[in-house]
Amino acid sequence: MSEKVDNGKTILIVDDEPDILNLTSKFLTLGHYNIITCNNGKEAIKILEDKSDKIDLILLDVMMPGIDGYTVLDRIKTDDEYKDIIVVLFTVKSFNEDIQKGKRLGADFYLTKPFSGKELLRKVDSILSEK
Repeated sequence: MSEKVDNGKTILIVDDEPDILNLTSKFLTLGHYNIITCNNGKEAIKILEDKSDKIDLILLDVMMPGIDGYTVLDRIKTDDEYKDIIVVLFTVKSFNEDIQKGKRLGADFYLTKPFSGKELLRKVDSILSEK
C-alpha cells in the first residue's frame, strides 16, 4: 500500500500488526510524508530493491514472522546500495540488550511502542530535518 502526499520525503513502515501500520501511517501523513507500508521483512527487502532511491527513512519493527527486523536491518546496513538509508527500529523490545543489538547492527535510532502519535511525528521530523 502506498499513499502519496507532497513533502518530498518517503518513509517505509514495516510492521506485521495492521493496526500499527494504519495508525503510524495516519500520523506520518499529517507530516506530509509519502508513506509506503508492508507487513514483513521479505516484502521490505523487495521494496528496497525496487525503490531504495526514493526511501528516506525506514520504521522497522523487530518481531515479525519469517525475516525479523534485525535481519532486515543487517541486510540494509551491510549493502552499499542501502546503507545510507536511515533506519529506526520501532518495537516493543526495550531491554538494553535489544537496544544494543540494534545499534551493533547499525540502527540509526530506536523508538519503543506503545507510542504517542505527536511524539512519533516530532521525532521523525527531527531525524529527517538533520539528513
